[in-house]
Amino acid sequence: MKTQTIVPVNIGISESDRKKIVEGLSKLLADTYTLYLKTHNFHWNVTGPMFNTLHLMFEQEYNELALAVDLIAERIRALGFPAPGTYSEFSKLSSIEETPGVIPSAEEMIKLLVEGNETVVRTARNVFPVVEQAQDESTADLLTQRMQTHEKTAWMLRSLLG
Repeated sequence: MKTQTIVPVNIGISESDRKKIVEGLSKLLADTYTLYLKTHNFHWNVTGPMFNTLHLMFEQEYNELALAVDLIAERIRALGFPAPGTYSEFSKLSSIEETPGVIPSAEEMIKLLVEGNETVVRTARNVFPVVEQAQDESTADLLTQRMQTHEKTAWMLRSLLG
């Protein structure tokens, strides 16, 4: 098995700061991927009077999450570290619980996705102190965009609940 050659990264952020940032981004990646999977599952399995609305909304959300996963993983790589990419790694890192067993009602799906989106916002927010200390504006920009998207999605989903 051939090992990957590690090329030094010299972008003005120390290796120890990059490592701390990557630890936070890895949790963000795991939460985002877990939310992607949950949203896709709900897209496939939603039923009831709001079927068409939710089916389409969930599809838009999981497509956006699929793009986000790539952006987060690529930022981890740009910082010089491997991105986690397995279910076992994600399950260890994620703050979002799976929804095993019976398929939830449409209303419960909405509540679970609100909770998931708010969890992603908190995870992103928790990475900010080390990002700001390291003056890592590129990661700060990514985190800000992710937080804005998930805050808006949570608001839109909450609005469906009345």
